[in-house]
Amino acid sequence: MVYIRHNNVKVTEVVLNHTLHHNIICSSEKLPLFSKTMDIKQILISILFSCIVYGQFGEVKVVFDNSLLKIHEQQNILLLKQDIVRYIKTTRWDEDYSDLLIPLHIQFIFEGAVQKGAQEAFLAQVLFSTGTDQRYFDKSLQFPYGHGGTLYFDLVQFDPLSSFLAFYVNLILAGEIDTYEPMGGTRMLEMSREIALRGTASEYSRGWSDRVQLVNDVSTNFGLRKAKFSYYYAMELFQDGDIDEAVLEFKNMIKGLDEVYDRSPREHYTMLFLKAHTNELANVLQLLGQKNMLRDMMELDPDNLEIYKKALN
Repeated sequence: MVYIRHNNVKVTEVVLNHTLHHNIICSSEKLPLFSKTMDIKQILISILFSCIVYGQFGEVKVVFDNSLLKIHEQQNILLLKQDIVRYIKTTRWDEDYSDLLIPLHIQFIFEGAVQKGAQEAFLAQVLFSTGTDQRYFDKSLQFPYGHGGTLYFDLVQFDPLSSFLAFYVNLILAGEIDTYEPMGGTRMLEMSREIALRGTASEYSRGWSDRVQLVNDVSTNFGLRKAKFSYYYAMELFQDGDIDEAVLEFKNMIKGLDEVYDRSPREHYTMLFLKAHTNELANVLQLLGQKNMLRDMMELDPDNLEIYKKALN
């Protein structure tokens, strides 16, 4: 279903899987009428142009640093950027959350290419970022790619690049969905784990053991996952004028952060989350007169001590 955070609008949908492995969702009111004289090609074209594509991702920006590649290697990946954008934006990654429009920035830093059997395999480091509180840096991607290659998602059949992208896409979706419902991203994290396990058994196994560990760390960081949901929910309650409930959710957020602190005081992804939201959080807690919470945050988030101290005074 289409899911909108603020008013839970539901839209009647028909899911159509077409031959390019894309998933296109069409409102039943926008489907064209087909005559008996139309052939299958005409029908497919009519469907494609009349459908609204609901994607989990909004703007997807892909940047390459390929200065270390030889000329012919650079030419071999000329179409890769647009293929990655198409793959991420047109794949229906989740059935329930289809209108999130998450902005995504991906930077490939190519380190070179090697011959792997009959294939040319590219080596790269890759940064994924939503521009706010999700950021992942992978140092060990290895994948084959040539002219005419097309990316598509297949959970059963492992592909070095398609599966790599799907791993991080699902990880990022999990982090986003966790802000809509408590532990709501668990299904997507399990998807990432399954992809990573398949990767460890493939001939392109480089880096996949680390990715298994990453998804395990993210999925079991229950304190952060609780804190993220409570933070976003508290902000919505505050904006809606439900002050008492907002205060309760901010308290739940601090309980979640306490869980993280007891386990690992400077956990990387928790610090990243707090860095993205410190100013807004401090401002709202100040407006609510929550001095004790501000003191708690000074202890839980020492990197931003001065911001909380200023709000306290």
